[in-house]
Amino acid sequence: MKFSQIVPALLALVPISQACLLPEESEFDGAGPVRRQTTNTGIAIGIGDRFQDGTIAPRGLGTQPAGTDLGTLLSVKEIESAFRGLAKVYSLETFETPFKTYENATIFGGKIGGKFNGKCDISFRVFLNAAIHARERGSSDNLLYFLGDLLYAYKNKVGLIYGGRTFTFEDVRKAYSVGIVFLPLSNPDGVAWDQATHSCWRKNRNPTSAIPGNPNSIGIDLNRNFDFLWDFPKLFTATVAPNVASNNPAAQTFHGLSPESEAETKSIVWVMNKFSALRWFLDIHSYIGVVLYNWGSDDSQSSMPGMSFLNATYNEERGLMPDQPASGLAYSEYVPSTDWRDKIYAAMRMGNAMDASTGRHYEVEQAAYLYPTSGASDDYAYSRHFADPGKSKIHGFTVEFGFGNREASCAFYPTPAQYHQNMLETSAGFMEFLLSAEMIGLGDRGSCPGF
Repeated sequence: MKFSQIVPALLALVPISQACLLPEESEFDGAGPVRRQTTNTGIAIGIGDRFQDGTIAPRGLGTQPAGTDLGTLLSVKEIESAFRGLAKVYSLETFETPFKTYENATIFGGKIGGKFNGKCDISFRVFLNAAIHARERGSSDNLLYFLGDLLYAYKNKVGLIYGGRTFTFEDVRKAYSVGIVFLPLSNPDGVAWDQATHSCWRKNRNPTSAIPGNPNSIGIDLNRNFDFLWDFPKLFTATVAPNVASNNPAAQTFHGLSPESEAETKSIVWVMNKFSALRWFLDIHSYIGVVLYNWGSDDSQSSMPGMSFLNATYNEERGLMPDQPASGLAYSEYVPSTDWRDKIYAAMRMGNAMDASTGRHYEVEQAAYLYPTSGASDDYAYSRHFADPGKSKIHGFTVEFGFGNREASCAFYPTPAQYHQNMLETSAGFMEFLLSAEMIGLGDRGSCPGF
């Protein structure tokens, strides 16, 4: 089935001005982040360390009374402290990726639950990633506070309540059992810079390809740097290619000098390789109020396996929606029908749970209908097993939480009220994502020495 006959109207429903890219940034090589002339920077950033140097674990809104005020946005220091607090209080195993960022930061992660009591890398089947885009404030907070809730509820044998969405302890047990690996801060340099400058900064801080005298040209858009259709000028239709990524270092979607060139991107790939039985991946973004599933390169079809990103015959035909058969431009990305069904089902469950939590409505759609992209994390995750059948199949998803702050200097900086609404919604969505993974399937059990 091909959706290009029935879905184009959806494009009119998705205000691109509210997506990961602002309108001025999405038009070809729009250079530099866009800021409003105001001193309003949304919710304040925390000062000090509420987790007391990693001795206190974060608890979110699902295990505390309704209306609980979590205070300020987590600073980079507090993100690290909250992570260490989870590890200390709940005896989590942690890891560091082997790649240092340009500013010598370490990218750290943790492991929760899983098969075989979490004793082997194949125990873990779900990967949650936060803060790949620096300015999308609340991404790390949403993940850490949710995991704090999940661990607290599992330990104390209680359920979770996120506004209008309730989960039982049995739900908690199932979610915990899937085995979670997570990176709470995958772009530490970018987040630190954005918090220090309130500059609406999206990229990392690698200056290798920067244009002298142009500070906006520092950094790479990490979510265009993965090895999936990275060489976009050769792989997408000419009229679409300038919008899927950029070769201009000053652009917000600059994809770097080569695929997987950045320490941050390498770290995410390293996690997928190390935990080789991963089956589900979720990248956490803001803001447009939507849950996205593969593919993001073009619309999907399930009848022609040969029409895929691996087939050079279709180079320079991708990304145009709807197709133009009269011009010889007709391409859709292959996805097996069962995978397509599973992706839609999981995404719908997430969206419905997020709706139920606060009453705000989240759209659910294939990623390409937001705007076609190349080099994105979710498509890379799903593409791996097609490119190399020896790798596990990883269903890729993106959640774009929240609906933006029109009064702030950067629309990605939420108000205190929005911050708490976003947390209720994402937490409910994360739970439903884990439960969907558990129900749809986690892949082969595999074997673990000693079990």
